[in-house]
Amino acid sequence: MALNLADMNQAIRAFELLLGWSLVLQCLEYLRIPALDRVSDWPLLRREVPAHPAWVRAVLDVLLTPRNYHVLMALRLVLALGLMSGGLGLAGAAMLFAIALVLLLRWRGAFNGGSDFMTLVGLTGLLIAHLVGAFKGMDVGWRAGLWYVTLQSLTSYFMSGWVKLLHPSWRSGRALPQFLDTGIYGPLAPDSVYRKPWLARGISWTFTVWEGLFPLALLDVRLAALFCAVASVFHFLVFRHFGLNRFFWAWMTTYPAILWCAGQSLG
Repeated sequence: MALNLADMNQAIRAFELLLGWSLVLQCLEYLRIPALDRVSDWPLLRREVPAHPAWVRAVLDVLLTPRNYHVLMALRLVLALGLMSGGLGLAGAAMLFAIALVLLLRWRGAFNGGSDFMTLVGLTGLLIAHLVGAFKGMDVGWRAGLWYVTLQSLTSYFMSGWVKLLHPSWRSGRALPQFLDTGIYGPLAPDSVYRKPWLARGISWTFTVWEGLFPLALLDVRLAALFCAVASVFHFLVFRHFGLNRFFWAWMTTYPAILWCAGQSLG
């Protein structure tokens, strides 16, 4: 049986709360960086922005001066709080999407890799929901937005798993300790349990198969809940070992959509 409208409303609120919270944390991080490192200085970053078309760099020169950049981040923070409150409409969704594009240009693609692009997926889903909703009604709009977010999230896991499958180093387990050696706490100890070939191979295959089979989550809500629960633990461990807090919240944002779509697929 397909989930009813009340369940969709719950999925929408969970999605808005998680996406808004993720954006709030990102804004605070962006505002903190200039005091820590010159990596965010626009005069340094603009050297790597293509000179053509010229209007793009001209617009960025205006938006990304230190004062205007802080104003932009403050606006994003206010909009994120508005999203969490459930009071954000089409104009707010469009502004959040536009600010995300400006930040991608500022950081020459992404500040924090896949988490920034998954954040953009969430914002795109939000914009789709409001754009379609303006013409077809918010019920139809949110269906389109939630399905967009779901398909993008499932694809990200699927591609990650099956790319690992193509690499001999992941199939043999050699890649796991090499990957863990780059953690924020330094290389693994020489006698670390993760250096044991049988365990490294087992963990590698477990995550490879789990990621590759993630699209099966759409078959049943309970299966979706299991996949999302494992994913939550996985992203938390990545955060704990590598400090990638953005990844945890960026992908958590997509789980309400996945769970709702899994219920819809049964109808």
